[in-house]
Amino acid sequence: MKSELPHDLVRTLLAVVDEGTFDAAAAALHVTPSAVSQRIKALEQRAGRVLLTRTRPVRATESGQVVVRFGRQLARLEDDACTALGLAEDEEEGVEPSSPSWLPIAVNADSLATWFVPALASLARDARVYVDLRREDEAHTTALLRAGEVMAAVTSSPHPVAGCSSRRLGAMVYLPVAAPRFAARWFDGDPALLLPHAPVVCFDRRDELQDAFTRELTGGHSASALRHYVPSSEGFIDAVTAGLGWGLVPHSQAEPRLRRGALVRLLPDRTAEVPLYWQQWRLDSPALAAVAGAVAAEAERALR
Repeated sequence: MKSELPHDLVRTLLAVVDEGTFDAAAAALHVTPSAVSQRIKALEQRAGRVLLTRTRPVRATESGQVVVRFGRQLARLEDDACTALGLAEDEEEGVEPSSPSWLPIAVNADSLATWFVPALASLARDARVYVDLRREDEAHTTALLRAGEVMAAVTSSPHPVAGCSSRRLGAMVYLPVAAPRFAARWFDGDPALLLPHAPVVCFDRRDELQDAFTRELTGGHSASALRHYVPSSEGFIDAVTAGLGWGLVPHSQAEPRLRRGALVRLLPDRTAEVPLYWQQWRLDSPALAAVAGAVAAEAERALR
């Protein structure tokens, strides 16, 4: 006989994952830590497996992530149903009918700094859909979808996470650029041959864009080990402009500085392109559909 997952127990699991500790979850739920612990144990008994690692902060196990996704999807559907029915969440506290929808979304830093925020402009007119943006590398945003931490993500992977749909948005175009003085010092010759030896700026230690670009040009050599890590899209282009190293900068960010001479292109005929996809839960959710439509429309305008 199929075992059920009681909704109150699932909500408790979500609270523990979101708050990070049993004590914080208890405070959020207005119950005792003992009650939270008992509910989690009861849910694990129902599921027949461990759902949480008792670390600080608490983490969902692989099985726990399945339940977390289920819980968030259930909450999303419940919110949409209440909105459609015009029901208040808590009339005693004066919450208006058709309460706002809250959507956690993962997006990479360069998209966030260029085209993604304008995509959300239409949501401001609605005033019922709000987003919680989680910044993550485009190659790793699907991990947040898989863990149930977000409902949608901008990702470089075309392969949909289980329970999600995937659609191509376009491609971010990057230009290999450097400050004029840096270029004069380090690229007195064929830039394609000199890239592996010149200092380079990378976003963080998971950023492989510069290495992949250099390997493609040189037939196997990565970018130089002389590198700066600048984990901010705006800080990255400022670091390149300041002459710390060369780097691949989104076309829309590089173009104004190229026009005024603050940057120069190292290889005028070469670019790097990162394909981007929109993955989201397969839910019949008006709020999620509204965001997806806005993102797709802006991506069609802004991306290649």
